[in-house]
Amino acid sequence: MTSRVSMILAAALLGATPALAMTAVTPIADARAGSGTVLTLRGTVTVAAGAFASSTFDQGFALQDSTGGIYVTMPVNAGLGTGRQVRVSGTVGDDGYGLTVFRVAAVSDVRPTLAQVDTAPRPVGTGEVGEATEGLLITVSGTVTRGPTDDMPFGYSVFIDDGSGETQVFMPASTGVNPFRIPFLKVGSRIRVAGFCGQYRSQYEVLPRVRADIEKLP
Repeated sequence: MTSRVSMILAAALLGATPALAMTAVTPIADARAGSGTVLTLRGTVTVAAGAFASSTFDQGFALQDSTGGIYVTMPVNAGLGTGRQVRVSGTVGDDGYGLTVFRVAAVSDVRPTLAQVDTAPRPVGTGEVGEATEGLLITVSGTVTRGPTDDMPFGYSVFIDDGSGETQVFMPASTGVNPFRIPFLKVGSRIRVAGFCGQYRSQYEVLPRVRADIEKLP
C-alpha cells in the first residue's frame, strides 16, 4: 500500500498521471539521432515558450538536459519560462528548414515539475557553431563583421567572427531585440552573445532570447 501511495504522490509532483510518471525518459542526444518514434524527454527550458514565434511560426520552447538540447515545437503556448524543468512527450522530426525539432501535439503532453534550474550557456568559438552545438544554449564572442540587417517581419541579423570562422546572430522580432536600437552593434564592435543554437537551411546561428543576452566587450 505504501509503495502505491508513494507512486501516486510522485506522479502528482511531476504533474503527470502515474502511467506517464513511469514512462521511460530518453536522453535528448539519443532522441536527436532518431525520428518518428513517440518519446518522452525531460530537461530544463532554456528558451521561453513563444519567444521565437516570429521566426519559428509556433509557440514552442527549447529544452536541454545533460546530453544535449532541442527545440520543442507546438501550436499553443505552454506558458513556460526559462529554468523550468519539464517532461514532454512527442516525436522527433525536421522543421522543414534544417532544424531538428521535437513535435508536441498538445499542452497535455507537457508536464512541468516543481523544480527550477539555471542553465549556463556553453562557451564555443564562432567557427564551432554547427550541428554539434545545435539545440544547446551557447555563448559566442567576436567582432561584428556584417550587419545589422533588417529581415522583418522575421527579425534581424548580424555576423560575428572570433578568428575561427564567421557565424550569424539572428534576433527574432518576437523577442523585442532590435539591433538598430543597440548603438554598439555595428561593424568592428566586439560583442558577446548568449542564445539558442539553431539552423536555418545551411546557416547555423545563435538566437539571443532577450536584450541582456547581448553584451559589448572592451
